Amino acid sequence: MNEYRVKGLSCGNCARELEQQIRQLEYGETAVLSYNSGKLKADSRIPVDKLQRILKSDGAYIDNADAPPEAACGHNADGAIHAPSHDDAASYEGGKQFGHDHGHSHARGGGKTLKLVIASAVLYAAALLLEQWFSEPVLIIIFILAAGLSGYNTFVKGFKNLLRLRFNIDTLMTVALIGAAAIGEWKEASLVAILFGVNELLEGYGMEKTRRSVESLLKNAPSTALRLEAGGGYASVPVQALAAGDKVWIKPGSKIPSDGTVYDGESSVNEAAITGEPLPVDKRAGDRVFGGSLNNEGSLHVRIDKAYEDSSLSKILHLVEEAQDTKTPTELFINRFANYYTPFIMVVALLVMLMPPLLFGGEWHRWLYQGLSVLIVGCPCALILASPIAIVSGIARNARNGVLVKGGTHLEQLGKIEVLAFDKTGTLTKGEPHVRLTEVYDEERFYRAAGAIEEASSHPLAKAVMKEIGARGVRYPKAERVTTLPGSGIEAVVEGRLYRLGSEAAIRKHGIVVDGSAEQTIGQWKRQGLTLVLVADEERILGMFGIADEIREESRETVAALHRCGVRRTVMLTGDHAATAQLVSDAVGVTEFYAGLLPEQKAEKIRELSKQGTTAMVGDGINDAPALASATLGIAMGKGTDSAIETADIVLMQDHLGKLPGAIKLSKRINRLIRFNIGIALGLKLIALLLTIPGWLTLWIAILSDMGATVLVTLASLTVLIEFNKRSRFSGNKRKANE
Repeated sequence: MNEYRVKGLSCGNCARELEQQIRQLEYGETAVLSYNSGKLKADSRIPVDKLQRILKSDGAYIDNADAPPEAACGHNADGAIHAPSHDDAASYEGGKQFGHDHGHSHARGGGKTLKLVIASAVLYAAALLLEQWFSEPVLIIIFILAAGLSGYNTFVKGFKNLLRLRFNIDTLMTVALIGAAAIGEWKEASLVAILFGVNELLEGYGMEKTRRSVESLLKNAPSTALRLEAGGGYASVPVQALAAGDKVWIKPGSKIPSDGTVYDGESSVNEAAITGEPLPVDKRAGDRVFGGSLNNEGSLHVRIDKAYEDSSLSKILHLVEEAQDTKTPTELFINRFANYYTPFIMVVALLVMLMPPLLFGGEWHRWLYQGLSVLIVGCPCALILASPIAIVSGIARNARNGVLVKGGTHLEQLGKIEVLAFDKTGTLTKGEPHVRLTEVYDEERFYRAAGAIEEASSHPLAKAVMKEIGARGVRYPKAERVTTLPGSGIEAVVEGRLYRLGSEAAIRKHGIVVDGSAEQTIGQWKRQGLTLVLVADEERILGMFGIADEIREESRETVAALHRCGVRRTVMLTGDHAATAQLVSDAVGVTEFYAGLLPEQKAEKIRELSKQGTTAMVGDGINDAPALASATLGIAMGKGTDSAIETADIVLMQDHLGKLPGAIKLSKRINRLIRFNIGIALGLKLIALLLTIPGWLTLWIAILSDMGATVLVTLASLTVLIEFNKRSRFSGNKRKANE
């Protein structure tokens, strides 16, 4: 498949019809033309000149026909899709990307067209004001000029379509205007042409606004990096030249070129482009950084972990671009509906023209005029716009907020979630053991012995113990003769005495007595699902640590917010034993939990839950991939494993669930907007059609019904982006004030 940038698409309905024509070509069955993103994907065996010929019939054209498609259009030589080249991104000057020139991306949407429409309106207004001083022939000439200035492109394409018996909005408008002129309605014909020009400008503006919002993500893409060379100096190289293992220098105020690990330096980094989090994050040696994030005041030296095309930012840009091209079930339904709607309206128009005069003695002139007005109502453009602007706006807003939705279908489904399942470890909890409780019988020796024994261990439980000892400020000596005893814990000599550390079973194995008080504590802690680490000398227990996976601070608040935004059931799935699951469940407030599950059992449970309603699964580990794939929606934590992210339909680019309730609310809002838009688009047209019964429908009312629907649909959909931009500016100003 080759991918081309297409300019001049006049409307969503026209793009749909062009796609159908391309699919009739040899090898064209899989062609996809997206009005949303202005991209055409077609089999590489189709000659470009054939594609150009079809597109030019609607005034559109391939912008990069002379460039090798694999180089200019986001594909490798073998046709595989790759992330956008950021040499290209750097050269697009202010956001021009994927064929969307911000000055003129719409066939009738450029500055020249706006001037023509304004000139038409001025001529029309002058004719109305000076009507009594001009003769009828002069007025007719002025009205023809006014109509021609704003409707020339429409007329030319309409005539061509009429000869091919292809009936779209241009054809309908041309027939209606010729008919109006034929019956002497010059004034209304001119007004309809002007209003149609304004309507097309507004339609183009709405889609251009959403495209710009998506393209603005590219501003986060760095184009070059300072790479450490073999001779010891630094050289500026394109980001795509970086490979894993390369070392780069990030100056203050520069963007990090790709995902990597800091090996020297300290600074704060703004990761908003990736995670949507506005507050900077402190970075020092050993910390991970994301490509596209902004280094603030310090200097950082970073070892690149991933080539740019595998980096987080590259994946975001690529997946958001791909998401624009996917059609939701609602869009597919609207497209099918539009295939029947226009022919139906044409039949109705013919009946309106013929039936009253033939059967009821109606006046021919009047009913011809009514029929021509009905023809204009046949334009499905506002209906075609009902979904895509809202969908692309929602995808763009979520991406800027650090929630990556991989398609409009998933965005719609996100707003319909009834059951939300969570993996426990790493999702509701941090996946890091911490000491939750301590029981100490010999405080002087307990912490010192534990610190000395666990200091050299890399076991997660040892790290939890050392973190607790460090928090208490305990100083401990160095252990001698440290020995790990399989199944029996660890023993070592500390300050000349032998100590043992391990589980309850390991301590008992050495014949150390567990007295009544310790026995009671052990029983209580086990019932709470805690993992026990005991410390003892050769005679008795000195104390014990009760260790648990630390629950994320935001988990309870997030689960409560999910319930408030309409999720009926929240379910926790875990491989841990029931006592631990019960503890976490009570702490975070999920409605139910299932414990002791293997990965395949999690997937089976998800399939079972899916039968009871739209189900989503949230996870972050490789063992969550089967469950993510089994759910209606798979949601992965962005800092989890690559397999979970690749499998998921939605990716939270943060290391927490805090953005999820907001994303669900936004998706519900998008779904409501789409229903509202469809209602407006069909409702105004229905009102216009009903006006034919008493004979009140006029040409200008007909075009206003379509124009009004387009305006309302566009403005309603754009509120998603406008509100976000206002919040972003407010947040930015607030941060500056705080600084």
